[in-house]
Amino acid sequence: MSPSPKVYTGLIALTLAACVESFSVQNGAKPNNALQMSSSVAPDPEKNTKKRRGREMSTAIPFLQQPTVLTGELAGDFGFDPLSLAKNKENLWEYREAEIKHARLAMLAAAGWPLSELLDRNIAEFFDVAPALDNADRAPSLLNGGMDKVSPIWWGFCLGLTAAIDMYGIGRARQSPDDYFPGNLGFDPLGLYPRDDEGRNRMQLAEIKHGRVAMLAVTGFAVQEATSRVGVVDETPFFFQPITETISQVMSGFVN
Repeated sequence: MSPSPKVYTGLIALTLAACVESFSVQNGAKPNNALQMSSSVAPDPEKNTKKRRGREMSTAIPFLQQPTVLTGELAGDFGFDPLSLAKNKENLWEYREAEIKHARLAMLAAAGWPLSELLDRNIAEFFDVAPALDNADRAPSLLNGGMDKVSPIWWGFCLGLTAAIDMYGIGRARQSPDDYFPGNLGFDPLGLYPRDDEGRNRMQLAEIKHGRVAMLAVTGFAVQEATSRVGVVDETPFFFQPITETISQVMSGFVN
């Protein structure tokens, strides 16, 4: 008896994530303060090989030239803009504002989606209300349906909160403080944001990388549940059980 295909799917996903992380570490965009280098530093011959006709090649797509707008100023800038959507710096910052907002929502959703499938029935039973999950343990979504099970009061609260945050962000951007960058709302109640430039660049890079993965993950959740008719937690239980159980299942499959 061989291990379940679901186990292989999870292992492949983890391997791909590790490969992407390795690529970003080796070829990651330089921090803001690394853009200005001392003239005494010798030119990097390897970097020169990435140039063609005086223009640096894209890190993300090595056979295309680096877009002139993408200078590495923003965290997570790997020179990826094959359609040349960003025409100037102002346009680029607008796209980054949209990206970071979607990334933060996606990170919340990527955690909330499986948690809702794990805890919804227990919470509903505790408060003596109908569960929001369907008969296949799928969370409500545009593709799954069931959005009408969510209270209109909750929808109103969410819309009001997001509108307030968005308006605050727009006002902060228009004030253009010296330390402003896309997504900087000045929200750090626990004081986790580093004080040094290197630490700040590292945290900004980590946030955008996790956000991009989360956007892909949430899209995958929605498509997977709509096509397979199985909840994410039920489809990939090894992500939501102790690692020892997953290893035991894999090993028993090979032994048997």
